[in-house]
Amino acid sequence: MRIEEGWLGGARRVPSPNQDARPQGEVSAVVLHSISLPPGEFGGEHIERLFTNSLDAAVHPFFAGIAQLRVSAHLLIRRDGECVQFVPFDRRAWHAGRSCWIDRGRARRALNDFTVGIELEGDEIHAYRDAQYRALAAAMKGLMVVYPEVNPARITSHARVAPLRKSDPGPTFDWAYFRQCLKALG
Repeated sequence: MRIEEGWLGGARRVPSPNQDARPQGEVSAVVLHSISLPPGEFGGEHIERLFTNSLDAAVHPFFAGIAQLRVSAHLLIRRDGECVQFVPFDRRAWHAGRSCWIDRGRARRALNDFTVGIELEGDEIHAYRDAQYRALAAAMKGLMVVYPEVNPARITSHARVAPLRKSDPGPTFDWAYFRQCLKALG
């Protein structure tokens, strides 16, 4: 997949207001997340509504606690492999929250400043789908071409950068299979 002017070719664009300029312009790592809204349910418009500040708190009891959040990700990969992009990669999406990563021997906070946030539609119970792994690998290949500091060693999980708060993408994410898909693309 090609990336032009920060947008992934073939991805459906749903611009989020929850973004701003990257303070240093750096894009050097990727954080993988999982999301399902309501929890354990897939499909529908709720994720897009959350990332565009239009989630109706009255639709589901879970939404009352999150509808006021101002969050986003660069990319959502749906269960069928469809890519939905909310924020251009050269802009800062609001995805990692309070987090820390040991990067080249030093602790770095404010991961949104230099990472790309990719949400996989899923949870910690249901296995991710082959279409998602393939779409993720293709998107990663595009990112690695445009942002040479991004490489397989600089792909991490939300669980790893916020271990006391988060556990996504969870034990159902098959890291070995993902890396195999990435390698197969050359």
